[in-house]
Amino acid sequence: MLFSLPFSLSNPRLFLTQFLNFALILSTAFILWKGLSLASNSPSPIVVVLSGSMEPAFWRGDLLILWNRDMGNWAGTGAAKTVKSAIDGKDAEMGVVEEVVERGKGGGRVGEVVVYNVVGKSIPIVHRIMRRHATRGEKPHISLLTKGDNNPTDDIDLYANGQYYLDRETEVIGSVVGYVPYVGYITILLSEHPWLKSVMLCLMGYVVVMQRE
Repeated sequence: MLFSLPFSLSNPRLFLTQFLNFALILSTAFILWKGLSLASNSPSPIVVVLSGSMEPAFWRGDLLILWNRDMGNWAGTGAAKTVKSAIDGKDAEMGVVEEVVERGKGGGRVGEVVVYNVVGKSIPIVHRIMRRHATRGEKPHISLLTKGDNNPTDDIDLYANGQYYLDRETEVIGSVVGYVPYVGYITILLSEHPWLKSVMLCLMGYVVVMQRE
């Protein structure tokens, strides 16, 4: 005996409507993501904390909001006030100076929490700026040294082989300007248990197919 088809499958017009509604939801989410990316000038305007390296400032599952444009007087979440440091002989010869980032100048400041990508690694890293160097000139080249609050040492071992500083322009994808606690923990569950992705997709498909309105 043949089993009966779900109502939506037996009605092609309703099934097509449900499919288009589902596609509309996905496209709307994509447009919103791209809009946030353009507004923040960041390829990933929202990221999830995946490790405990920034505890207690941020915990696993916290959803971070990034901004990668000139922030004016905003120095970023957790930014600390610093003082201008002396230039040692070697840096002076190279035309490099470690300096405070005055309010309104942007470019990252010591104490600011940033998210950066490392060559060869696909997972963004959320850590705090510990040192900042900038070449002299109208458009200085800014280099940053970062460290996790909960880590005993800086991030040099995480950088590419032979790299001692991050390039602010090419490797940092944004500064943390806000966060929502634990909201992103579902992302951690999905990454640690891949089978959950299949379950969620099946449930979403089932809801769409069985929807009668």
